[in-house]
Amino acid sequence: MSSVSALQDARFDGAVTVEEAGLQGMVTLKADLSAQSVVDGLKRIGLNIPGQRQIVETDTGAIAWMAPDELLFLCDHDKAGDVEAQLDAALQGQHVLIVNISDARAMFRIEGKGVREVLAKLAPVDLHPDSFGPGEIRRTRLAQVPAAFWMQDDDAFNVICFRSVARYVFDILFKASETSYLRQAKQGVL
Repeated sequence: MSSVSALQDARFDGAVTVEEAGLQGMVTLKADLSAQSVVDGLKRIGLNIPGQRQIVETDTGAIAWMAPDELLFLCDHDKAGDVEAQLDAALQGQHVLIVNISDARAMFRIEGKGVREVLAKLAPVDLHPDSFGPGEIRRTRLAQVPAAFWMQDDDAFNVICFRSVARYVFDILFKASETSYLRQAKQGVL
């Protein structure tokens, strides 16, 4: 496993703060999530399948619904192998795919009052508070690359992308933040 994050803690302060979140453990599970044997296997280890487009915090990280047949488990980077082994044991004999994808992804945290506006410039997602709130996750595109993001609270998002496009994602996030910052400054908001 990698011991260095994709951008080594890159950070930008503009209309919002954009920063790489560092190393993050991520394990993906592909399975028939409606199969009772999968549901029961996860329950045996104390896990429940989140609702559609939901992310649920756990004692050891979070579980995100990514698709009708996919979950993403977030944990400490050094615990991803343990999570993978625990899922494998709980779902033994089931038709599933469990993969530690920690080193294939990068994660960013975006915080500040204008966070919805910054992401709305890049993603074809309705980010109005009536349509998107804390605990929801979207798998979408940021500009031209696949990504997923979720809200932790009203002023903070986490963004996941492929590690290979981490620099591009960081750059478009800070550019969207920078232009929001300049516009707000010109309007006397800052």
